[in-house]
Amino acid sequence: MAGSETHHILDLPAFDQPVKLLVVVAPYYRDIADALIKGAEATLRKAGATWEMVEVPGALEVPTAIALAHERANFDGYVALGCVIRGETTHYETVCNDSSRALTLLGLHGACIGNGILTVENRDQAVVRADPKGQNKGGGAASAALHLIALGRKWSAPRGNVGFRSNESFRIAGDSEGSQSA
Repeated sequence: MAGSETHHILDLPAFDQPVKLLVVVAPYYRDIADALIKGAEATLRKAGATWEMVEVPGALEVPTAIALAHERANFDGYVALGCVIRGETTHYETVCNDSSRALTLLGLHGACIGNGILTVENRDQAVVRADPKGQNKGGGAASAALHLIALGRKWSAPRGNVGFRSNESFRIAGDSEGSQSA
């Protein structure tokens, strides 16, 4: 049972420049969403991040909202929050699989996303996972987004003299035109 296992939680990354995230919430189960939000906000506050929050109708709309923001706005990362509880139809599989797949594809295209969309069998599982004093999956999603932002910033630093050199590299001292004389 997952509740009795111990897990290693990474320390939050530190940032020397401001960090701004978009938290996208599907509040279909309002009480669960509120607990996820509380956990995410506490983690973002602890990291010194700022954030905006938007709500969308359901888990399937979360990736679309993130894609729109990633294309049209200026956020460093995203936190996806919501809950899908198994029902009597196959709609559960569609929502779980498609929302997860879309978030993964956005991540593979450069969006730093923490996925906090719970996919559970019943309400009791959702309550335990959403509780900020329990499994705190909202806080975990915020932490994941922050770690990805930190990696992106680490790897986007100037590379120095690696790879192809520009024409600047070939300038001869005192030659302001950049041409080389033979």
